Amino acid sequence: MSVNSKIEWTDATWNPVRGCTKISPGCKHCYAETFSERFRGVPGHPFEHGFDLRLVPEKLGDPIRWSTPRKIFVNSMSDLFHPEVSDDYIEKVCRVMLAANWHTYQVLTKRGERMSQLLQTKLRKAAGAPHVWWGVSVENKTHGLPRIDHLRKAKSAIAFLSIEPLLEDLGTFNLNGIHWVIVGGESGHGARPIEESWVRSIRTQCRAQKVPFFFKQWGGVRKAEAGRELDGRTYDEFPDVAENPVPSSIDRTQLLRTLAVA
Repeated sequence: MSVNSKIEWTDATWNPVRGCTKISPGCKHCYAETFSERFRGVPGHPFEHGFDLRLVPEKLGDPIRWSTPRKIFVNSMSDLFHPEVSDDYIEKVCRVMLAANWHTYQVLTKRGERMSQLLQTKLRKAAGAPHVWWGVSVENKTHGLPRIDHLRKAKSAIAFLSIEPLLEDLGTFNLNGIHWVIVGGESGHGARPIEESWVRSIRTQCRAQKVPFFFKQWGGVRKAEAGRELDGRTYDEFPDVAENPVPSSIDRTQLLRTLAVA
């Protein structure tokens, strides 16, 4: 877990899975792949195997060890619903999230159909937990917008969209059943451009449907210079965060044993 994430809309990251494979245009300049591949072949490094997908069960208990409540981005360096991650392992991750309910979890996927199916069946309890936020990535009309329909079918307590990198004007789309929208441009080498009108259109739709709107960045090769302001201000809105008491150190140790993730 990274205790101080630089991602603007979260506090920390938790990666019980590492690595992924590309499935749509939003993956083209994947930051996680770029970072991971720098360390391929470095003995003992967490990314010694580069961006090859692998489970990291020794990380399952991290949120329980963490006593200070945080927003935690789950699998910032992977996709929990990748086809090579078994249902059983996904269920283990969900059991930890349900047990360590003093945190808020942000689970994001490009594999919305599988996530939706599981949230309607094996993961129904996790779908209904207000401290677990379920989201899909949306980069364009062809690949991104259909994921919203899959997410909506799951009827989770909190459903969100990460519209980043925004690669084209999405037009008018349905935000029924969506509780939060993040928008951002692509950053880094080869970043594809974003238009202000595309962002304004999404903001307008969020306002009309009373959906919290978070503008992450304009992006570009030098994202710090481009900044985060839209029409002279920043947008840092979130859904309401569920508050639950933090168990004692003894109780958290018992949780680790009960879940067999010590």
